[in-house]
Amino acid sequence: MNSMQNAPAGDPSLVYPSPLKEFWQAFAHNKGAVGGLAFMVLIVFCALFAPWVAPHDPSEQFRDFLLTPPVWLEGGSGQFLLGTDEVGRDMLSRLIFGARLSLLIALSSVVISLLPGLVLGLVAGFSPTRLGPVIMRLMDIMLALPSLLLAVAIVAVLGPGLFNTVIAIAVVSLPSYVRLTRAAVLGEVNRDYVTASRLAGAGIWRLMFVTVLPNCMAPLIVQATLSFSSAILDAAALGFLGLGVQPPTPEWGTMLASARDYIERAWWVVSLPGLAILLSVLAINLVGDGLRDALDPKLKSAA
Repeated sequence: MNSMQNAPAGDPSLVYPSPLKEFWQAFAHNKGAVGGLAFMVLIVFCALFAPWVAPHDPSEQFRDFLLTPPVWLEGGSGQFLLGTDEVGRDMLSRLIFGARLSLLIALSSVVISLLPGLVLGLVAGFSPTRLGPVIMRLMDIMLALPSLLLAVAIVAVLGPGLFNTVIAIAVVSLPSYVRLTRAAVLGEVNRDYVTASRLAGAGIWRLMFVTVLPNCMAPLIVQATLSFSSAILDAAALGFLGLGVQPPTPEWGTMLASARDYIERAWWVVSLPGLAILLSVLAINLVGDGLRDALDPKLKSAA
């Protein structure tokens, strides 16, 4: 793109950055967000190319190397950089494949909750006296229940498994998207550009999805990023309780559950999955903070 196209006609020496470059400059101003993004890029790379990155099959058992410590500890083996678990499976390989599954659960649950959340929030914002109160009271009832308890109840009804875990986490995340979308819509629906679209003959669906929704996306993008980290925590919690992904499938929460009996004998079996969850959630939250700083005009002007 020619950078001169954004320059004022009277002063060609002034060049304004493109929107993408401006966004990156504001995002890069937050060093923690850049570090979190770099870590998440590494995790996503390992998840996408897990069969080639992982040194072993995550389900392969090496019976001669039960509870082998990491390579830097006494008794460690160079064949297993992060040691092995209670049945001789390579911890590094299981962590890499567990990242693939945890990210898949988080991404799927965010998408499944975001799309209906947008629709319900738009309907509630454009119908504040009829459908809006009904939708919001339903969301209030869902918010009155502890999120983990609600997820456990849903999985208990549907049964444990990958797909049911995604559905449970998506349902738990739905109220936040509905409330945030409705609040953003109410702040935009009476603005001049919306009134002009009404006078021009735009229908209700065009007003919702073409006129108003693009101007409400900034807070929703930040919320989706933060919900991504919450979904990883919820998936790990359900897996730890035995209601999520079932063994022997490698998933961080399930790995924690199967290793809790060895916390004193082999700390790495418990600590490494917990550390993976901690660092991933921290990195995503830092990226969310950076997105908030980059997408909020008030914060950008203050910087």
